[in-house]
Amino acid sequence: MALAHPGVLHEYAPRLVAYEFTSNTPTPKPNSLLFIGGLTDGLGTVPYVAALAKALETTDWSLFSLVLTSSYQGWGVGNLDLDVEEIGKCADYVRDLKGSRGKIVVMGHSTGSQDVLHYLSAPNPVARRPELLDDDRLMHGLRPVLDGAIMQAPMSDREMLLKEIRESDETRAAYDQLVEMARRQSPDEVLPVKLTSKVGFDARTALTAYRFLSLASPDSPENPADDDLFSSDLSDQRLRETFGVVAERGLLQGGLMALYSGNDEYGVPWVNKEALMERWKQATNAGGATWAETSAVIPGASHNVKDVGQDKLVELVLEYLGGL
Repeated sequence: MALAHPGVLHEYAPRLVAYEFTSNTPTPKPNSLLFIGGLTDGLGTVPYVAALAKALETTDWSLFSLVLTSSYQGWGVGNLDLDVEEIGKCADYVRDLKGSRGKIVVMGHSTGSQDVLHYLSAPNPVARRPELLDDDRLMHGLRPVLDGAIMQAPMSDREMLLKEIRESDETRAAYDQLVEMARRQSPDEVLPVKLTSKVGFDARTALTAYRFLSLASPDSPENPADDDLFSSDLSDQRLRETFGVVAERGLLQGGLMALYSGNDEYGVPWVNKEALMERWKQATNAGGATWAETSAVIPGASHNVKDVGQDKLVELVLEYLGGL
């Protein structure tokens, strides 16, 4: 059934927009939740977003759903540095729109969770790196401080890919060929779709050598690539370099929250979800930041929480926002 969601479309930067869900309340709401989707996501593609926006109608919060350069099919030629710069631009826009007293929280779904952690842990501004020097979209601007941050379905793309190649010789052969090609090509060169689709990537999406190596991270766990933030076999040192530097970067005022889906179809059977989240908590707290007590594994929830667990997700997010 088609649904209509009243709201306002904001152009927060040239060619970049965010859709703010609105209610019948005439008074603008001071606080803002900025939502970032995962790979292939865009406006209206994550089922629980509308339910969350509806639940916020009686609060001082409104929800913005962001479109980034990497949204829809753009993720294959994107990178986390560009994502977080664009999220920062939207946060600046919303702060100017609503005033300095309003609170801003960023919530990421799936690979949007990688954006959240990268926003909080990467240098500010993002560092100039040899593998991304050709990306003239990067402005290397300062990112503003957030009042809160939520990671929903923070999954490992690398572990999901490992599961696939272990189950199929054909997939393994395609993966090995892609790794060899990506390592000898220039980072911005596009890999053959006939191969990337064999390892599970969307056949409609152009995938650069850089982004493939970032997601697949073939040198992990010893030398993880940018996108490999949530794999269960990452060392404590790697967690200290990501979760552990959140306090040092100074970009988060409140606690860092994680919501893991208990029945995530993109998960792998060897991961102990509760134990993994405990490691993230310990690394975050050890670095001086705060792990939100509203973090949880949501029983029975799918990757995008399309049915089971949706009420619980909304309840926990509202509890987190209410505590800021």
